[in-house]
Amino acid sequence: MGVKRPKSGHEKAIVDIWQREVGQLSSRSFAHRLAASEDLVLRLDILRKLEKHRGCVNTVGFNASGDILVSGSDDRKVILWDWEVGHAKLSFHSGHCNNVFQAKFMPFSDDNIIVTCAADGQVRQAQILEGGRVETSLLGRHESRAHKLAIEPGSPHIFYTCAEDGMVQHFDLRTKDPTRLFTCHSTFEWRSNLTVVQLNTIAIDPRSPNLFAVGGSDDEYTRVYDIRKYKWDGSTDFGQPVNFYCPRHLVGSKLVGITGLAFSDQSELLVSYNHEHIYLFAKDMGWGPNPDPSSPESACSDTDEPGHDDPFEAASAVTDTEKRHVPQVFKGHLNRETVKGVSFFGPKSEYVASGSDCGRIFIWRKKNGELIRVMEADKHVVNCIEAHPHTAVLASSGIESDIKIWTPKAEERATLPANIDEVLISHGSFLFGSDDSSSDDDDSSSDDDDDSENDEGNVYYSDEDDDLDDDDDGDEEDDDDDEDEN
Repeated sequence: MGVKRPKSGHEKAIVDIWQREVGQLSSRSFAHRLAASEDLVLRLDILRKLEKHRGCVNTVGFNASGDILVSGSDDRKVILWDWEVGHAKLSFHSGHCNNVFQAKFMPFSDDNIIVTCAADGQVRQAQILEGGRVETSLLGRHESRAHKLAIEPGSPHIFYTCAEDGMVQHFDLRTKDPTRLFTCHSTFEWRSNLTVVQLNTIAIDPRSPNLFAVGGSDDEYTRVYDIRKYKWDGSTDFGQPVNFYCPRHLVGSKLVGITGLAFSDQSELLVSYNHEHIYLFAKDMGWGPNPDPSSPESACSDTDEPGHDDPFEAASAVTDTEKRHVPQVFKGHLNRETVKGVSFFGPKSEYVASGSDCGRIFIWRKKNGELIRVMEADKHVVNCIEAHPHTAVLASSGIESDIKIWTPKAEERATLPANIDEVLISHGSFLFGSDDSSSDDDDSSSDDDDDSENDEGNVYYSDEDDDLDDDDDGDEEDDDDDEDEN
């Protein structure tokens, strides 16, 4: 009997359509299979560029329905886009006096409440009122740059922030003041001179929203915390993680840090390191709450497993434990110069996507780590990639002042460049050094003093006012282009 030839992507699509038509495949399953099709990933191409910002675009995010995209930039503006037609629905000043690093819609707010964090350390809320007026207010502040925030899945009220001061704060829009949960400190003695971990990223597990993870500079561990262990009267120390994640070979490294985190719907944890690669951890790959990497038993978070009396069983158990602790690795991109995010792509997180210092987007298969797409996306650096919540669409941004929308519209399937290894090696030199840019905080004393004076109250802006502001401060913002989360 001959070996059956595997079906091509085109043939599988025809079978799926037939199964849907005869009722053997639900419309929902058909849509998921279509969105996860590698054929669509290989046909991604730029649909359009969204152009209105005057500075690096540091954050992009879709609303729950996927029809509106929100962006924030070094120009301190927040813009809401109808990305399908390329129209800016609303543009307003965020109220921040430095680069906007993240902007997100709050769930179940009719897309009228947006929360932001920025290089000025402030955490702010923008409420969209009738007639396009926007009311912004200060919710809280960090002592240094606040890179990321994470919204509790399905909650219209609760989100977390992290910053370079090492602080993690909990916000509830129903209360007046945020809760300072803890300051993240290094775990090991050799880092005694760097006790505070400068946090770059925070993510919440969508399957277990009580769990959130943080990662930062000059520290190799992703720490996972359980908010249920926090005593809201402040009677206990909440600074102890419930789990640590790190590839074995990076334990003790003084050269790496974490720039991006993401959870899949299956509670897998994606970790992007600077000066290194991206790693995917299953939930049971943690070191546990008290990591001791020198002990094989600590290489798994299931700490209740019984011991082994038989030495052969013990050796086998150690080998199995070590295998379980090896995460999937994704290689090829460059992450040295900016705080880059990392994303899952596909209805069941079938792919992993990241930007790169070489100005490209890299996409890998999640299941085996194989690189399948490399796409030119920025003249300098790609920092942000955001997947559409329901279909095969990506939004990307970086050092350039535009946002690129990617859809599977190409007539031909893309292939990796034949000289991909040479391409990667040729971009081993980088555009931005740590010594050739001024401090982000320097701009806060310029023409934004009026905004900072109103930090404690409410600031009102309209779309028309924003257009006037663009003309006034556009030239100044161009000077900040290289300040994108460096």
